Amino acid sequence: MDFQPTEDQQHLRVGVRDLLAGRYGREALRASVDASADTGAGAGAGVDRALWRELGEAGFFALRLPESEGGVGLGLPEAVLVFEEAGRALVPGPLVATHLAAGVVPGAAAGTAVVTAFDLGGPLVAHLGDADAVLGAAEVPAGEPVRSVDPLTPLHRVAAAGDVSEYRDTGALLTAALQLGSALRTVELAVRYAGGREQFGQPIGAFQAVKHLCARMLVRAEVARTAVYAAAVTGDPGEVAAAKLLADEAAVLGARDCLQVHGGMGFTWEADVHLHLKRAWVRAEQWRTAAQAEELLAGELLASAG
Repeated sequence: MDFQPTEDQQHLRVGVRDLLAGRYGREALRASVDASADTGAGAGAGVDRALWRELGEAGFFALRLPESEGGVGLGLPEAVLVFEEAGRALVPGPLVATHLAAGVVPGAAAGTAVVTAFDLGGPLVAHLGDADAVLGAAEVPAGEPVRSVDPLTPLHRVAAAGDVSEYRDTGALLTAALQLGSALRTVELAVRYAGGREQFGQPIGAFQAVKHLCARMLVRAEVARTAVYAAAVTGDPGEVAAAKLLADEAAVLGARDCLQVHGGMGFTWEADVHLHLKRAWVRAEQWRTAAQAEELLAGELLASAG
C-alpha cells in the first residue's frame, strides 16, 4: 500500500498553504494574539467570521461531503492534509467541530455558521461565545468564561457535557493532523533560528546539543506524520488512537524543544513558539487524551492476546 500523497493531494496541500499564507499569515496571527491580550482576563480573541466564510468557500468544511450534497467529495486522507496545513498556520477556531458538522448543522459546510463541540471530555467548551451550534447539544448552552492557557482558544464552563461519541474517532484524527502541522512548523522555526543565531562566532546550530534537539524534533514529527497518514487511510480506531497519541507528543515536546533552541527569546510574547506550545496543550485534551488513547490501545492488545 502506498501512503505517499498523490499528485492531486500534493496540489491540494499547496493550495491550502497558499490560501492560509495569504489570508492568515504571521501578521494576522499576531494581530489575533494582540486582540486577545486587549480583551483581558484570558478571554481570547473571537472567531474571524470573514475568514470562516472564506474557508467555507474554499471547501475546507465541506471537503468530505458528497458532491450531490454540495460538497467536494473527498475523503479523510485529503482532510488530514488540509488540517495539517491549518495546524501549521495556527488557524484559531473550532475547525474540527465545524468540519464534522457539515451536512448536519445548516451553514457549517459553507462557513456561515461556527460550530463547536463537547470535545474536552468535561464541562469545558472552546469558542462557546462565538458558536451558532454545539455538536452533542440541542441548543447552545450558557457558559461561564474561564481562563485559557491559549490566548486564541477561549474556554467556557457549562453545567453539563453532551455526547460526541459518534464523532470521536474522526475528531481525534483531524486534531492529530492539526498537531502534526504544528509539530512540523516548530521544526522549521527551530532550524531557522539555529542557523541564523550566532554564539562564539558561529551559528548555534553547529553545536551538538542544538543539533540533537532539532533531530529529536524531526524524528517525533515524522513518526507522527506516518501514523496520522496511515490512520487516515485505514480509519482503524486503534490506529487513530495511536496517531493522536504520537501527534500530541510531537506537538507538545517539539514546541518545548523549540523553546530550548530559541533560549530566552523563545519565552517572550513576541516569539511565536509559545503559541504553538499553548495550542498543543489544549489540543492534547481534545477528542481523545493520551490516557484514553492508551486505554483503547491496551484494550486492543489484550483482546488480540486472548
